Amino acid sequence: MVSTEKLAPLLENLIETLPESYSVVDREMIMHAYRYAEEAHKEQKRASGEPYITHCVAVAMILAEMRVQPAVVAAGLLHDTVEDTPVTLNDLRREFGDEIAKLVDGVTKLTNLPRVSRADQHENNGKDTDLPAGEDAANPEESQQARDRRRDLANETLRKTFLAMGEDIRVILIKLADRLHNMRTLGYMPEAKRRRIAQETLDIFAPLANRLGIWQLKWELEDLGFRYTNPDKYKEIAQNLAETRLERERQMKAITDHLQKLIQDAGISAEISGRSKHIYSIYRKMVDKDKSFDNVRDLRGVRLIVPDIPSCYAALGIIHTHWRPIPNEFDDYIAAPKDNFYQSLHTAIIYDDGKPLEVQIRTPEMNQNAEYGIAAHWRYKERNNPRDEQYEQRINWLKKLMDWRQEVEDANEFVDGMKTDVFQDRVYVFTPRGDIIDLPAGSTPIDFAYHVHTEVGNRCRGAKINGKLVTLDYQLKTGDQVEILAAKQGGPSRDWLNPNLGLVQTQRARSKIKAWFKRQNREQNLIQGKAILEREMRRLGLTDMDLDTLVHSMDYHSLDDLYVGIGCGDVSLNHIINTLSEEEKNDNNFLNLRPSAQSKENGKNAVAVLGLNNILTTYAKCCKPAPGDEIVGYITRGRGATIHRRDCPNILRMKDRERIVKVSWGEPKSTFPVEIQIKAYDRQGLMGDISNLLNDENINLKDIKLTVTHNLAYMTLVVEVSDIAQLSRVLTKIENLPNVMEAHRLKPG
Repeated sequence: MVSTEKLAPLLENLIETLPESYSVVDREMIMHAYRYAEEAHKEQKRASGEPYITHCVAVAMILAEMRVQPAVVAAGLLHDTVEDTPVTLNDLRREFGDEIAKLVDGVTKLTNLPRVSRADQHENNGKDTDLPAGEDAANPEESQQARDRRRDLANETLRKTFLAMGEDIRVILIKLADRLHNMRTLGYMPEAKRRRIAQETLDIFAPLANRLGIWQLKWELEDLGFRYTNPDKYKEIAQNLAETRLERERQMKAITDHLQKLIQDAGISAEISGRSKHIYSIYRKMVDKDKSFDNVRDLRGVRLIVPDIPSCYAALGIIHTHWRPIPNEFDDYIAAPKDNFYQSLHTAIIYDDGKPLEVQIRTPEMNQNAEYGIAAHWRYKERNNPRDEQYEQRINWLKKLMDWRQEVEDANEFVDGMKTDVFQDRVYVFTPRGDIIDLPAGSTPIDFAYHVHTEVGNRCRGAKINGKLVTLDYQLKTGDQVEILAAKQGGPSRDWLNPNLGLVQTQRARSKIKAWFKRQNREQNLIQGKAILEREMRRLGLTDMDLDTLVHSMDYHSLDDLYVGIGCGDVSLNHIINTLSEEEKNDNNFLNLRPSAQSKENGKNAVAVLGLNNILTTYAKCCKPAPGDEIVGYITRGRGATIHRRDCPNILRMKDRERIVKVSWGEPKSTFPVEIQIKAYDRQGLMGDISNLLNDENINLKDIKLTVTHNLAYMTLVVEVSDIAQLSRVLTKIENLPNVMEAHRLKPG
């Protein structure tokens, strides 16, 4: 048992962190919560070997630093009691009241699924699916069903937390503080678990902190997540920053002194500080803009805090008068705040030494909002300035984010929707009346239509962008004016749910389309689903397949239930094809795919560039590297990476060493030759379009036969695909080309 004396310093540190505005009663409640949590967790240790209560106190201190309400700090201390100890919610309710019990409930993990899954309809299912807490997901002996069950539980927990966030924002603040401390101590976990948790942090929790405007949490979650998902690149950037730190600090001191004098001489009071660039944001900029570390423009940055908005623009004018601004690097987030209510002026200038300098200018209030986001509301309340109007705007915005998600029952679909619709970059488009609509990047006219109104989406038949007709797979860009061409009646097309066509990108639109089909009667959905599946099986040459095997793999009770699921949009063809691909990996004869004689050589000539994905690579003519040679890459302007042998004289003489990157030969990949037949109305450029499509999919075209009869073109192609999912995707895309009537696989044998 942990002695109170040993842990007394923990409580003392927490009490010192509490805001001065907390009353004596508040402090007593927090001390009571500490003692209650200490007793509940007394026999438990963390992976580091420390008493478990150290984690609870760390979470409470993160919350206290954000100056949230006392009840939230108390809930932070108690957040794991219901999940990890015999304490129940009723116990907490009796001891601390409804408010704290609800907050703890919001962040408590689910230990079993609240809804019956389809897998439970099978008699022998459900065995061995309850896994010990903390069991590593990478365990090779763990069954696929057990891993799926774990993923479902994790996503159900996230869904529960997000929905609780819609009712009380304080729930997610506790969850973020909990995740932050877990990330700070992630080094004690097994590697596979570290990587999984870190990736989830980058995918969900850091973007969530960004959407809530809590910069303090966002940057630390991103850096810690990056540290474990890409340790080599993290270490490389950290070393570069450490090597240049002293010189950068000397430069920043001179720059801030100069700026301070300049702004002061103009009669503006300003607090000026150097702004450090975080490791993950440097990495993102290097990847997004294909730049080396030395060419990242805003490694040097300063922040000016001035008294009011007029002073912001006055300070901007002074800076632009003395130094030349860099084109396309000015953003006015005061006049046009970001969707998370962030406000500031951003500019980049060429400083006296000829190097770029980024400058941010904002008021103290804007700075508080930027650092603490929605949590800044309680800071303002301490100053007897409730700022209720802005807080209400934020809460309404959050509720609007969550409203349609109440209808999404599948937890995996819900979490995928949060990733795409809430956490992605945004585009801002206009209605014909000039209203601004905020959508995830990559959204299409159909996504826009469903965002405006469900009926507009259902009846959408076309769209005009800036007055010109576009296809429905057009990706909207910021500033576009969108006009939807709608029929007087009718509903959506099932093709809209086909991800291969790219017609719908947001979960919001997909959910509303599925809802429309679910309202059709079961018999109609069964007929449509059966027709869709049989057509796809014919197209893929799988007419002899035993569908009962597929039904069992998809966790459905009967074939009719599967047909209905397809018909109403609950099950996508992609999901079915991916399931078939998994079966294919277990049994190479399952789909009649035979590796080609040359397939094992495919991929040996591919080159992987460390830390960069999908970068163009070419082979140097000077040393002609071949598989097996030791190689390095040299980053060239506009041509990606050129691959040289490590002993190439040109590389040995190279002075620009920072442009040399580590590369390695790729792993061999199996591909399978498949015959496909295409029927189309003949037109100029048809073969070119098909060839370009295959090239985009990285599919090798081995043979082609073409005949044209009465203006109809019949093509038989032999292509090498990696699996049945890729075959399905390319057939769909070929059928979507102009003039193509059908494309299908020729039945083997």
